[in-house]
Amino acid sequence: MAAARKVPIGKQIGVTPRTSFEVTRSVWKALLLRESLTRLFSSRGAWFWLLAEPMFHIAYLMVIFTVIRVRHIGGFETAAWIMIGLLSFLAFRRTASQSMNAVHANQALFTYRQVKPVDTVLTRVLLEGVLMVVVTGTVVSAAVFFGVDAVPDDPLAVMAVFFGMWLLGMGFALTMSTVIELLPEVGKVVGFIMTPLYFVSGVIFPIASVPPPYREWVMLNPLAHGVEAARKSFAEHYHGAPETDVSYIYGFAIVLLFLGLALHRTFARKLVTK
Repeated sequence: MAAARKVPIGKQIGVTPRTSFEVTRSVWKALLLRESLTRLFSSRGAWFWLLAEPMFHIAYLMVIFTVIRVRHIGGFETAAWIMIGLLSFLAFRRTASQSMNAVHANQALFTYRQVKPVDTVLTRVLLEGVLMVVVTGTVVSAAVFFGVDAVPDDPLAVMAVFFGMWLLGMGFALTMSTVIELLPEVGKVVGFIMTPLYFVSGVIFPIASVPPPYREWVMLNPLAHGVEAARKSFAEHYHGAPETDVSYIYGFAIVLLFLGLALHRTFARKLVTK
């Protein structure tokens, strides 16, 4: 008698095996729901602070510039200049800060073999991107309602800059999420440099006012290119730093993305068993 052919258990009970794409999609859907609930409802008024942070920064900077009686910067209305610079910077900082700790925060989920460390980072990045679209749209709409000239001259260029800053935050988060797990001390250094980045990226001062020898050093920072390009896209008459180049943001972001993904692939097992 011929030996009976062995049939996979899934087919014996009539279950169609899922593809890798379907598994990943299910994991991302579950992680997005979990992260959304945690981000928006983990504490009382958590959703409120998403809007309060940029509005608070804009308000106190407006007070400072009002005191020194600066109404226009580089041909750009001061209120709009502050708002656009801050929002473009937050597109990077929120994405990077919230996502680079995703591996550590979701360590318990790695007992499920379908969940990979890189999934937790990418879902947080996606969530922060959606939240920043909502926050930016709300803040700009409120500014226009109160009479601030915040209607962009080139909406597509604005979207390209903000997407580049978000992509830069993704690359930074992917890279640092691995490095921080392997070398926890690096996390303290990253937290320390985030505040100086706020200043050297031109959020609160016009980079064009920096003398040429030093301005070249400042423009090595891709965030400075993003902040200046965002303002230039909103107001074509804005006199920004002549060295501004949007492609520099994307080039930096792509390098960080490849580096981050390579690190996740190389140390995937170590991140799970840590």
